[in-house]
Amino acid sequence: MYRTKTCGELRLSDAGTVVTLAGWVQRSRKMGGMTFVDIRDRYGITQLVFNESLDKDLCDRANKLGREFCIQAKGLVNERESKNANMPTGDVEIIVNELNVLSDSLTPPFTIEDNTDGGDDIRMKYRYLDLRRNAVRKNMELRHRMTILIRNFLDSHDFIEVETPILIGSTPEGARDFVVPSRMNPGQFYALPQSPQTLKQLLMVSGFDRYFQIAKCFRDEDLRADRQPEFTQIDCEMSFVDQDDVTSLFEEMARHIFREVRGVELPAKLRQMTWHDAMRLYGSDKPDLRFGMEFVELMEVLKVGVFPVFDNAEYIGGICVPGCAGYTRKQLDQLTDFVKKPQVGAKGLVYVKYNEDGTVKSSIDKFYSADVLLQLKERMGAKDGDLVLILSGDNANKTRTQLCALRLEMGERLGLRDKDKFECLWIVDFPLFEWSDEEQRLMATHHPFTMPNPDDIPLLDIHPELVRAKAYDFVCNGTELGGGSLRIHDGKLQEKMFGILGFTPERAMAQFGFLINAFKYGAPPHAGLAFGLDRFVSIMAGLDSIRDCIAFPKNNSGRDVMLDAPGVLDEKQLDELQLKVDIHQE
Repeated sequence: MYRTKTCGELRLSDAGTVVTLAGWVQRSRKMGGMTFVDIRDRYGITQLVFNESLDKDLCDRANKLGREFCIQAKGLVNERESKNANMPTGDVEIIVNELNVLSDSLTPPFTIEDNTDGGDDIRMKYRYLDLRRNAVRKNMELRHRMTILIRNFLDSHDFIEVETPILIGSTPEGARDFVVPSRMNPGQFYALPQSPQTLKQLLMVSGFDRYFQIAKCFRDEDLRADRQPEFTQIDCEMSFVDQDDVTSLFEEMARHIFREVRGVELPAKLRQMTWHDAMRLYGSDKPDLRFGMEFVELMEVLKVGVFPVFDNAEYIGGICVPGCAGYTRKQLDQLTDFVKKPQVGAKGLVYVKYNEDGTVKSSIDKFYSADVLLQLKERMGAKDGDLVLILSGDNANKTRTQLCALRLEMGERLGLRDKDKFECLWIVDFPLFEWSDEEQRLMATHHPFTMPNPDDIPLLDIHPELVRAKAYDFVCNGTELGGGSLRIHDGKLQEKMFGILGFTPERAMAQFGFLINAFKYGAPPHAGLAFGLDRFVSIMAGLDSIRDCIAFPKNNSGRDVMLDAPGVLDEKQLDELQLKVDIHQE
């Protein structure tokens, strides 16, 4: 046997027993005639002791061990004289009488410690070493635990796990597909699924009334901290349910996970907020409710013909930052620079300081009277000591998005975005359609199979842009963790939907004929939802990026720097696929 115990399980009660451990050298130190080696596996660390007076050759061999050598050690469990209260195994040590080097190691490119000296790029290149670090391994263990909790929960509610294909047909609606050439069918391509959407709907037609899958999904889109080109979602679908049935069940699942993983009790009933209210009050369809600073519209107060910037604006909005009237000019300039960054895109920032002594200081003093600034204070609900920050613009939605970025920045600066505090809610009543400047047409906000709100169906013929969707997103701490909708199961309504989206009947049949035809055979009312597993784990672990809870993630350019992928194919492979790659490099 390579080991009889792990490096994390020995305790004082094991003293006097002979054990064999196997693992990696964390560190070693020589003190006089003694050499101490910390051996590590995924379960913990144990101290090994080599005594020169007992076995000089063995001690000499121990002195040659380097960091990350893979070793096996056998010896007697002994009570430590100087105990280490910071280690679960800190009461004991192993007096080694046998040492085997299973594999030696080069000097690692970074230290395998919780606080490593390795930057993101080097850690991703040597991800197999990074995964040895306790901090990263814990994220993977948390992911495993959450997956088990989710599977068991869904199983207990009569869901059946079904695997759907990875090689499917391309559906250009939505994000860009990753495509795979078919050698057996020259000139034709598979696509990797952006989600199992149509397949799980077919399962509902098949009578599998409760389906789930821990599904790999692929989207060829621009990356950021909470996006990867391949990601995992907890994909679910249910038949004979309405919106309340779905939100209630998955609220219960979320409550179960928060309780089991973090010991946090979510409210008995989560808040629901309409998309319209979320955009009006927070400028985001995934608002962070851990702190206030709701938007206040200020057109009536400030658009009064004295300040051209405001007079020409379509939208003027502000936030009240409690207790920050003492901000210095330097701090206010930093905020102005922040909103002017290309990522935010505002042209400037207006501030009003309502000082503790009752005086008012503002960047628009010369334009507005004291009475107007007093009206502004009342409208904002500001108190003495508060700071009001105002943005304006000629596009209301764009300006709200900019004000959202400013609100989140202030929340961050004031320490209000506590990773150990969780505020969850449902966003409902999304628009069914959104306008695409690129396509110059209406696009489905979620996907073409989303059920319109029954009250709004008459508007489909005259004002489709006003139609609300029977859709819902689960939001936590400003992150969309999941979303879904009721699905269209009526063939005529689905045809109308395709028509509004610009599909000819022929194109609709070419792309979605399999689903359209399936609906002719008694499709049940159905609905679904998918949680992003990577995002859910990262929220539970308090991470800033989903990369640290994925075993082998891509970088911000979509590259796997460890595998050096994507890469070029050799000519033989290209010939077999009947592909010609012509890349001109200047």
